[in-house]
Amino acid sequence: MLSPKQIFFILAFSILVLIGSQINFSPILGAENQAFTLFQFFGPTAGAFLGPLIGAASVLLAELVSFAALGKEVSIVNLFRLAPMLFAAAYFGSKGVRQRSFAAIPLLAMVAFWLHPVGQQAWFYALYWLFPIAATLKPGLISKSVGATFTAHAVGSVAFLYTVPTAPALWIGLIPIVAMERGLFSLGIAASYVALNTVMARLELPIFEIDKRYVLSKKLLLG
Repeated sequence: MLSPKQIFFILAFSILVLIGSQINFSPILGAENQAFTLFQFFGPTAGAFLGPLIGAASVLLAELVSFAALGKEVSIVNLFRLAPMLFAAAYFGSKGVRQRSFAAIPLLAMVAFWLHPVGQQAWFYALYWLFPIAATLKPGLISKSVGATFTAHAVGSVAFLYTVPTAPALWIGLIPIVAMERGLFSLGIAASYVALNTVMARLELPIFEIDKRYVLSKKLLLG
């Protein structure tokens, strides 16, 4: 059973997702009228506060609310776009052995990418997904942020590859763009987590999993 504080967090998070989903960050090349939004900068953090399963469920709920509120078209591309952040939230919220088990997701994505005729001609694109695998070996805020955003990237890329006609040139051209976007998303996820973690600590909400290492204080800011 969810506690009132957890329900409040999910509702507040849904409002943030609704707002963030309306602020475009960069267009998705190859997909008409599709864009990455501010949501990519904080979406995975729900997993850290609610745990991987409830966190992923809260992300799905928030995405469905945003989907309905914004009147998005029900299409294969739009429906598949709901999935990447679920895996990212679960990855970001997992720990220990469970987190290492998430290395299977980008690994399977690499195999699926290489099995596709187009993916075979741009096989090196999928090497990006070694990042979330490597990140499970050295846990930390930055490594988890990198792992989360590239897990989302792996799931989203494979879904896109199998549902939208593309050419190898598109994937090859995306390589430098992915580096920039995912680097910014990683920093955004880490910064969002520190900010939300600090707010939760200040409000003294022990029901959430707060990491005291990432609570901002005057001592931390002033060194």
